[in-house]
Amino acid sequence: MASRGVATRGSRHPHPVPLPEGEGSGPQVFVTGTDTGVGKTQASCALLSLLVDAGLSPQGFKPYESGCSSLSAPSDALALRAAARSQLPLELLCPHRFRAPLAPGVAARRLGREPDWRTTLAAWRQLKRGPVVVEGAGGLFVPLDSSHDVIDLASTLRLPVLLVARAGLGTLNHIALSLEALAARRIPVAAVLLSRSSPSRDSSERDNPRLIAERHHVQVLGPVPYLMDSRRRHAAFRKALAPLVAQWLSTPRYRRVRGR
Repeated sequence: MASRGVATRGSRHPHPVPLPEGEGSGPQVFVTGTDTGVGKTQASCALLSLLVDAGLSPQGFKPYESGCSSLSAPSDALALRAAARSQLPLELLCPHRFRAPLAPGVAARRLGREPDWRTTLAAWRQLKRGPVVVEGAGGLFVPLDSSHDVIDLASTLRLPVLLVARAGLGTLNHIALSLEALAARRIPVAAVLLSRSSPSRDSSERDNPRLIAERHHVQVLGPVPYLMDSRRRHAAFRKALAPLVAQWLSTPRYRRVRGR
């Protein structure tokens, strides 16, 4: 399979693809998913809070958000900003917002609008000097405008991907297709994070992490348990993602930055 050896380095308990540092200091990663509702925002918030705990000043970048009940208060972007303890304006952190619960490119098309790709890149240029967690919209082939999908954004920003996926039955196929697509673009994968998005369990959850790691040579984190309480759910995401952040923080370059 094409995904082996290009975008999916690592194994079940190893060293993941290193998170690149910005022009200042700190890691940068692109969070995407195999589907909508798999926990991308929760994973992004957990990463941001872990980076804050490490003494960094990260930013959460959600350039496209749809399904906004209020255009002035996009819930995902606000959650990322709170997790990062950021004071930056929403106009920078979330430049494209839509009310319709549709793919951003579809929501924009219904309005007769074309989201300006240059606006997205201009916002990124202001954020890329330090640690950043970028969150996509839905899966890799969700349209952002008439010419670009989420995978195009990840490729343009040249960031490794954290792929968030369901833990249960069906995820093997979804993850394989996503990893194949990332490999074709030569986009590195930092890790796959499995998350339970419903209280029901199935027997495949026991085998899926090892199968994914063995077949695709990628680090697999989780699965994050399904928890109704939002604070416990956040804590569970933090616990699952802590190894990813810790392995980056242990690099010599980070220790030199912290020693200044």
